[in-house]
Amino acid sequence: VLRTTFGYESFRPHQAEIVDAALAGRAVLAVMPTSAGKSICYQVPALVLAARGTGLTLVVSPLISLMADQVGALRQAGVAASFLNSTLSASERASVLHGVASGALALLYVAPERLDDPAFLECVSARGVGLLAVDEAHCISQWGNDFRPSYQRIIDFVDRLRPPVMALTATATRAVRRDIHEALGLRDPLVVLASFDRPNLSFAVARPHGAAEKDRTLVAFCRQRAERSGIVYCSSRRAVEEVCELLRDEGLLATRYHAGLTPEERERNQDDFLYDRSRVMVATNAFGMGIDKSNVSYVVHYNLPLSLENYYQEAGRAGRDGTRAECLLLYSPGDVHTAEFLLSRSEPREDLTPEQRAVLAERDAERLRQMVFYATTTECLRAHILRYFGEEASAYCGNCSNCLTEFEEVDATTDALKVVSCVARIAQRGRSAGAATVVDVLRGSRGEKVLRRGFDTLSTYGIMADVPTRRVRAILDELVFRGVLARTAGDYPTIG
Repeated sequence: VLRTTFGYESFRPHQAEIVDAALAGRAVLAVMPTSAGKSICYQVPALVLAARGTGLTLVVSPLISLMADQVGALRQAGVAASFLNSTLSASERASVLHGVASGALALLYVAPERLDDPAFLECVSARGVGLLAVDEAHCISQWGNDFRPSYQRIIDFVDRLRPPVMALTATATRAVRRDIHEALGLRDPLVVLASFDRPNLSFAVARPHGAAEKDRTLVAFCRQRAERSGIVYCSSRRAVEEVCELLRDEGLLATRYHAGLTPEERERNQDDFLYDRSRVMVATNAFGMGIDKSNVSYVVHYNLPLSLENYYQEAGRAGRDGTRAECLLLYSPGDVHTAEFLLSRSEPREDLTPEQRAVLAERDAERLRQMVFYATTTECLRAHILRYFGEEASAYCGNCSNCLTEFEEVDATTDALKVVSCVARIAQRGRSAGAATVVDVLRGSRGEKVLRRGFDTLSTYGIMADVPTRRVRAILDELVFRGVLARTAGDYPTIG
């Protein structure tokens, strides 16, 4: 099946043992990073089970666009596959159910909510389910980076039909793995923890000072790789538009992808990138899931991702063909405020209780904090990522910007005390100030805001006049990251 249907001569690491377990009816929990080949783990068993006449393979997925992409690719390979989600009309849904009932389909992708539908339950019960594959299984955990309560109801379907269950995810910490195991009622599962290490990927963090320098850094990086394919991820539609225009103005073959474009333009731009008519795809994180382009040679994050889970999944879209590829994060302290703003303005989750929203908000903040640690650490970047996901790692990889840079450790205690003292003096007057104003006070600025608020009369005014603005801001940010100082949320965050 692997050779004749999918064109592969051999399985990748772990795939064969997962397929064997599924065909033997054993539960599986597989954590495999992007590009490890999770889809094959359930697609091959699906065809074998169908040939045996031992039931339908159901794939639970939260991503409607991914369902359509996967089914389209499977149909091109001659596989009888379909999907069932909210994009289908009543007649289309009826046609799919008829395909299930008649045995014409070997594999069906469904949204998790579909498992509660009585008509669907009746249909698949009559056909029989040979395998239930739960993709993006981290969605079942409140510790996960994309918690969906509908995933927690999958257990009701499992209890009713008792199918063999395969849970798959690309990113899962130890706590998330435990939640998946318990929430799906996995009994004596084969647990596969593929290494998260991608040796062919190099990791780098650049810290440009200001928007202009960030743009220059990005343009220079892309221009040096003008004949290669790359993805530039941005945190907003507006940033996508601006960065795409910037690259085009510099003569680079760039296109764009975000949810604000028409479906026709998104598809056209995606095809231009897939077929190398455009070398650079500038996109929000809406782009990438299920995109089968193996020769992406670099991924740049123009803005700070909201979590290491998101970052590693997106960065992992580089080098899927096994050749050397580069992952660059452009970090500036202002990105933290942008990320906090995005978290605070995310759409209210109506499917969550107020208590769940509060817990998730706290965990989102902690994931962002860990992302900032990655962006500011001087230790090996690869080791930092691997340890975050619970994997042992060498302290030196020789293939990241930190390992290839010599850092000088300095004692910044005195300067740190000056920053903390300034924040305290402002608070003693019953006032508050943002990071930029605190820096201005410390450096003795004669700016209108400082003078109007009387901050020039503080004892800490000008005590760091001889220290560059960039260093003062770096110390202040480090104090926030370490929890010595706190940054308030909202449109106008202050330091306290």
